[in-house]
Amino acid sequence: MSEPRVPGPTARLAFRPWTEGDLSLARELFGEPKVTALVGGPFDHTAIADRLAFELGNQRDHGIAYWPVLMGGREIGCCGLKPRDPARRVHELGFYFLPAYWGQGLAPEAGASVVAFAFDVLGCTGLFAGHHPENHGSRRALEKLGFRYVHHELYPPTGLQHPCYELPRP
Repeated sequence: MSEPRVPGPTARLAFRPWTEGDLSLARELFGEPKVTALVGGPFDHTAIADRLAFELGNQRDHGIAYWPVLMGGREIGCCGLKPRDPARRVHELGFYFLPAYWGQGLAPEAGASVVAFAFDVLGCTGLFAGHHPENHGSRRALEKLGFRYVHHELYPPTGLQHPCYELPRP
């Protein structure tokens, strides 16, 4: 079986596929209360293991994931895609970074590589993204990537209406 494809590197970042041995990375990232506070966290061990299984499943079944992001060889977060409307070839962009790396422009940098991968390699017709209403950093990152607000929709893990954005294929 071939190695899963990942987005190309950026000036500061690289991507890699998830592996079965990545529970410690999943625990560090999805077990961090500051990272998960606005997406329904904090998450317990079972939820973290389920999230790793979800990423491995998307990688295996769809060739996409919220791939681990590395800077200087250290895993600092994840950024990537999950299916949104596979019949229309629309995926959802998302990113999570450890708090020590917030505010450094890493989300739009990683996101730009994922967007290029989605359109140029996967042939997506469009991308979707959403964020917690109080997550202004995510809003700014999405706007820098060219996403445009389209509506609010219920995000069940938080019970809130989250702003949603789309980015059509250029």
